Amino acid sequence: MIKKVLVANRGEIAVRIVRSCREMGIRSVAVYSDADRTSMHVRYADEAYRLGPAPSSESYLNIDKIISIAKKSKADAIHPGYGFLSENTDFANRILQAGLIFIGPSAEAITAMGDKMTARSLMKKAGVTIVPGTDELPEADEDIKKLAREIGYPVMLKASAGGGGKGMRLVKSEEDLIPSLLRAKSEARTAFGNEAVYMEKYLLEPHHIEFQIMADNHGHVVHLFERECSVQRRHQKVVEETPSPFITPELRAAMAEQAIAAAKSVNYSGAGTVEFLVDKDRNFYFLEMNTRLQVEHPITERVTGIDIVKAQIKVANNEPLEMSQNEIIQRGHAIEARIYAEDPVNNFNPSPGLIRHITEPLGLGVRTDGYVYEGFEIPMYYDPLISKLIVWAPTRADAIERMKRALYEYKITGVKTNISFVQSIMQAQPFVDGNYNTHFIDDHIDELTKPDTSDEESEDIAMIMAYLDYQNQQNKRMDFTKKQSPGGSNWKNFGRLFRHNPY
Repeated sequence: MIKKVLVANRGEIAVRIVRSCREMGIRSVAVYSDADRTSMHVRYADEAYRLGPAPSSESYLNIDKIISIAKKSKADAIHPGYGFLSENTDFANRILQAGLIFIGPSAEAITAMGDKMTARSLMKKAGVTIVPGTDELPEADEDIKKLAREIGYPVMLKASAGGGGKGMRLVKSEEDLIPSLLRAKSEARTAFGNEAVYMEKYLLEPHHIEFQIMADNHGHVVHLFERECSVQRRHQKVVEETPSPFITPELRAAMAEQAIAAAKSVNYSGAGTVEFLVDKDRNFYFLEMNTRLQVEHPITERVTGIDIVKAQIKVANNEPLEMSQNEIIQRGHAIEARIYAEDPVNNFNPSPGLIRHITEPLGLGVRTDGYVYEGFEIPMYYDPLISKLIVWAPTRADAIERMKRALYEYKITGVKTNISFVQSIMQAQPFVDGNYNTHFIDDHIDELTKPDTSDEESEDIAMIMAYLDYQNQQNKRMDFTKKQSPGGSNWKNFGRLFRHNPY
């Protein structure tokens, strides 16, 4: 039985995993780089150990050090979270070789689904619909051009070992094909150490829809319904929701059936996500499978009531799934927004720095998965994600209004954030209508990034007037034999206010 888990990650996902461990009575071990020494996951876990310097190559990607700490701390298992080593076959194998439990699928499943070209081939055999394209590219330029003409422009070039938008190029004409291919190979080689690239048909007005699956070691596989992930910028998700406002009940059933078939084809175990592209005519195609916990898993938890991290740990304990498919019900509507330390008005440049003030939203149907606090300095070495804001309501319309309210309450100073950007998304008519696809942000970027400080200005004025009124009341009670009020002059206090007050 698992009694102690080392979380081989950082930030909000490390805190999230430790929370489930605590509820299960399982002790937790955090690891940290020098840049994360005071991070919340270090404070929250039962034990914490230094990995190394700030660069991830010397800390969160250091397999030897992570396994060494797991043994030193007498951990039974390692949870990889997402990113870093979560889909690294060598890491999964090394954990097992060290006599520890890997909270995730088998190394064989990670390998099979980690290479996009291999996955395409496996899905064909499993009867899963794939995007028209090729499993590998010919060597000669002319043969590559011929293949693109057969598929039909536009085409998408994708890194075989890729993810997160790296090594991807949209090609609309033959003259751009070879230059784009060279750039895609170069980026793939730098990002993944593998320059293999494949080609597939680019779908017009596509939706990015993924199905959450859970599988145990006893042959049981279930799905936890879909997530709509089409609000993306540079192939990175910004807002996700469930259920999707686009797909029909019939389409949901068909996609779910193929998602389960995909998982069974590689004897999958644990939590995973089967991703699809759906065109404007609701034809769907397998995109890839993520063999790990997804960033956006909380919205699935919210509508199903299932703690996915706990389910992962139980499966790693060799326990059978506690739920059958007909017992899993989707209730209400949930939306997640990723809150980043970045400046949308300045080309979304990262904004690391000191958090001077933070007020997180509260209230019915609101959940915040974060890891920062006042006085914490967001490092420049990692993804600038601050938190994930999750809301739930009985209907989609109510969920959107609740998200607007939660974003209004969310206050962070010291760094730039994308909170106003997400507010603009919630107010954009295509999103409100549920009539959007993966081009939504690109098509409305000027509208979404337009600075809007009207609410901030009204808040500032109200706060200033209230403070000055307070000072006037203090002055009425002052000792008139003195030249100055006990609290000092209004202007001095006004200055103090703006040195210490976040608004």
